[in-house]
Order: sequence, then C-alpha cells, then structure tokens
Amino acid sequence: MLRRSFAITVLSFAAALLVDASVHEYAGEKFVAKGNAFVVHGGSEGIHSSAPGLNESSAADSFIRLENVIFRRPLELSNFSSGLVHAVLFEVDDRETIGGSAYGGQRAVCCTADLAKLGVCRQGQIIHRPSADNPSWPQVFGAPFDIDMTETILHPRSIQIRKTGMYNLYFIHCDPQLKEVFVDGKTVWKNPTGYLPGRMAPLMNFYGVMSLAFVVLGIFWFSQYARFWREVLPLQNCITLVITLGMLEMALWYYDYAEFNETGVRPTGITVWAVTSGTVKRTVSRLTILIVSMGYGVVRPTLGGLTSKVLLLGGTFFVATELLELIENVGAVSDLSGKARLFFVLPVAVLDAFIILWIFTSLSSTLNKLQARRMTAKLDIYRKFTNALAVAVIVSVGWTCYELYFKSNDVYNEQWRNAWIIPAFWQVLSFSVLCVICALWAPSQNSMRYAYSSEDAFGEFDKDDTLTLINRHVWHQRM
Repeated sequence: MLRRSFAITVLSFAAALLVDASVHEYAGEKFVAKGNAFVVHGGSEGIHSSAPGLNESSAADSFIRLENVIFRRPLELSNFSSGLVHAVLFEVDDRETIGGSAYGGQRAVCCTADLAKLGVCRQGQIIHRPSADNPSWPQVFGAPFDIDMTETILHPRSIQIRKTGMYNLYFIHCDPQLKEVFVDGKTVWKNPTGYLPGRMAPLMNFYGVMSLAFVVLGIFWFSQYARFWREVLPLQNCITLVITLGMLEMALWYYDYAEFNETGVRPTGITVWAVTSGTVKRTVSRLTILIVSMGYGVVRPTLGGLTSKVLLLGGTFFVATELLELIENVGAVSDLSGKARLFFVLPVAVLDAFIILWIFTSLSSTLNKLQARRMTAKLDIYRKFTNALAVAVIVSVGWTCYELYFKSNDVYNEQWRNAWIIPAFWQVLSFSVLCVICALWAPSQNSMRYAYSSEDAFGEFDKDDTLTLINRHVWHQRM
C-alpha cells in the first residue's frame, strides 16, 4: 500500500511538470499595462455547457476551477495596503459588460474620475455590469494586499458552465503601485467529454478517422509492393516512406489528443514526436514530388548537380516548419487561433511558394522532353500527375483565401466550434494528393516501363540532342 501511494505521488508530480493545456499554470506571470488597467491573460477556451438536468448540488461535468491562485509582490513594496486584485471570467458575448467610457470617450477597464462623477462606479475599481442573458455573469473575484503582506490568495472555487461559448479569464488590478505584482497557481478547464479545449475536441475523432484511412491506403500499397517487389522503382520507395510516416503521424496525434482529453495533461513528448513526424513527412513528400517533377528515375538516372540544392531546400524547409509547428502545438495553453508569430509563418510560406514554383517549372520541362521524344506511356502519367497537382494548388489557394477570411472575421474566436476544419482540411488535401500519387505509381508488373532506360538515353535522347546541335550548327553557318 505504501509503495502504491508512493508511485501515485511520483506520477502526480511528473504529471504536474508536464501540464500545458486545459490545466493552465501561472509561474511568475507579470501584469502588463493595458490602457488604465494592469492585466495577465489567464486563458481562453471554447467550452460546451454541462449536461442538462444537473442541479446546483450535482457534480459539474463542464467547469472552470481556480486552484491555488496566489498574487505576490516584492517585500520592499509591501508597506501599504491595496485595492483588490481581480480574476475576471466572462463569455465572449458578454465582453461589452467589462469596462466603460464617459461621454463616448475611450473605453477603460478601470473606473475613471469622469465615470465616478456619473455615479456608475467607484474610482480605481474594475467596471463590470451583469449580463443581459445571465445576471450572475461575468464572474468577478478579488483579493486585497494587507499592509506588510507579500502575497494574497484568491479563494479556490469551481464555476459550472451552463452556456456553450468561448470563455476568457483575466487577472486585473487598477493600482499603479502594484505594477511589480505577479501571479502563481493554476486553473482547470473541462468540457463535458473531457479536458480537451473545445476547438481541439473534434480533432481527436478526425485523427482517428485519418489513422484508419492511412491503414487502408497502407494495406493497398504494401500488398502491391509485396507482390511486385522485383519491379519496385526508387520513387516507389520514397512513396512507401511517406505512407509510413503518415501512419505514424496520425497515430501519434490521435494518442496525443486522447491522452490530453483523459487527463487534462498534454503529453509533451508525444506532441513533439507527432510534430516532428509530420514535419518529416511534409518535407519528404514535397521533395518526392519535386524530384518526380524533375524526371528522376524516368527521364534521368540522377539529379546531378541539383542534388545538393534539393537537399539544402529540404533541410531549410524542415527547420522552418518544425519551429512553426512546435510553437503552434507544444505548450499551447489557450483556445486561440493564429497564435504563431509572423516571423515563423513567413519563411514556411515563402519556401512553400518556391517549392511549388520549382515543381511546375520542372514539370513543364519534363513534359516537353517526353513529348519531343514520343514517350507516350510516361507522358500520359505525367500529364495526369500535373493535372492533379494543378487542382491541388488551385484548391489550396482558394482554401487559403477562405482561411484568411475566416480568421479576419473571427477576431474574438467566436467560431471556435468550426475552427478545427482549417487544420483538418490540409491533412485531407495532403492525403488526397498522396492517394493520387499511389494510384499513378502503384507497384505493378508494368512498373519498369516508367523507369529510366539506358536505351532511351542512348537512342532517342542522344539522337534528339545531336539533331538539335546539328540544326544549330547549320543555322549559324547560314547566318
């Protein structure tokens, strides 16, 4: 029994070190001046309402719980008593109930002298009014600093969520003398189905479906690979690697979300592995498409001097994408969209655009060579490949425009229930392109007809090149 208790204690301590998401931790968070108030953002999550029929005495299945929230200040600044340091919790539809302005002036969170003269608040206090839909909201709690006290504790409490919405928590005070105050502690946010934030919850089922989809694709591909392993091309080995990485990525994401949903603690190690496997898959798939577009293994046996450039591009893309994905996913606390900084988004966007441009430039050159040398079988498959990529690019551009529209019109994340569709779409599009490539280049008894042949090189290839040189020589002589 003692050993079991010790093991539980150790596991609990280890879990506390990994807390990152629905359990929001505050470790020395400093207040930042916003207008005439000093603010710390405590979290934002989409939360579904508790199951109907629960009464006040029932255990809530959807709640926000404040645990051990402590406000601290330096000893040298503890020689005075202060006003309240508040925790302000509100649903996004009630955001106008926080703050106010006098005579149509600038909106303020803390009561100003002009507003105090109007009798709507007391100067130095936070302005808030009851919600029209629910008079008990927003929820505002406070704790003062007594003289010579370096810390004050916010009374622990659990708030049941009875309305589905995007909830925001801020710690706020209005006293300029408390500018050196910081926050320690944690809050726990829970949905009826588990600890996953509302925006992430549908992604768990999505990655479960995608895992099954990759399994089906893997069964098809590996069965063909086993049947015709003697006919396998180097390109098909690259496709095999992409499928394997895709299966691993989907499984890791599903496990990451399932574990997170069950415990409220995001398994950081699994998240990092999921991000890394996905980044490797994206890099390998883009390089595979690029070298196919160049005609590697079809019209040329090697990439020659382009090998180092392709590897350099792939390495740069991997590093830029890995940084972006780590920032987006590892350590993400709140249910907010577009958290990644522009500094990390731009390199990935530029590299993606450059890769697409290089792909289509290479495809154009390869198609011209195949057409000039009358390689009809290879030309047909490359035309289908080009059409599939063109459709994918057009759809990608259209979806990017929609994504920009979606985010620009969702400043307060009110559309959090639909936000999961944006990352899910890119996974579906990537999987669809992979399926097309698998259908075009599936291992078969005719695989070798698409492979590079030395006879083609010394026959049609050299003949065409020789005729071109002769024609140029004759043309120059006539000139």
